Amino acid sequence: MHVPDGFLDAPTSVATGVIAAGGIALALRGARRELDDRTAPMAGLVATFVFAAQMVNFPVGAGTSGHLMGGALAAVLVGPWTGVLCVSVVLGVQALLMADGGITALGTNVVLLGITGVVVGWLVFRGVAMVLPKRPASIAPAAAIGALVSVPVASLVFTALFAIGGTVPVSVSAVATAMVGWHTLIGIGEAVVTGIAVGAVVAVRPDLVYGARRVLPTRELEIRPAGPVSRGAAA
Repeated sequence: MHVPDGFLDAPTSVATGVIAAGGIALALRGARRELDDRTAPMAGLVATFVFAAQMVNFPVGAGTSGHLMGGALAAVLVGPWTGVLCVSVVLGVQALLMADGGITALGTNVVLLGITGVVVGWLVFRGVAMVLPKRPASIAPAAAIGALVSVPVASLVFTALFAIGGTVPVSVSAVATAMVGWHTLIGIGEAVVTGIAVGAVVAVRPDLVYGARRVLPTRELEIRPAGPVSRGAAA
């Protein structure tokens, strides 16, 4: 969902740039409450993973492909405020160094992927996690559902922006149908990747997963030993 230069008119691009800047400023303040010396390295790992994963495209049919947006994944692993920063940094590097998404559309892409994707993914995750059993095994499915919902919602936000300042001669209804339809399929891939990645981290270090720390009781965050080593194996 990387929007290129010129797809939205200048006033709309400027407006999304202002919203993106404000969102990043708030995220910088909020991230201080989410990270500490123990968990801060996770933010760098998440940004690196999202950057690498967005380079991998998977087919969704009719010559269309999708890639990980990473909003829900980042929110669950490091928190929504830090997640906004992680995804925004990735988008900035891609736009400035790799021509992936337009420079004048960077604010739009931050609003869509870095803010909408993260916020919606996090809110859905929290809602689902509240009704699931309070166990580590519930974190990955809740994160996957958050990822699944965040992608088509972001496509709806883009449709609204296109209705306001679109420069391509295509009807808004056609854009909405295509965007929501294809991004629902892409959301399925997003859910699979997010569920696997979050589940892998929770299985090893649930105490480092921000979403797990927010919804699970303390006893469920304890690192359990793999099991006693027999004397024969030790010998």
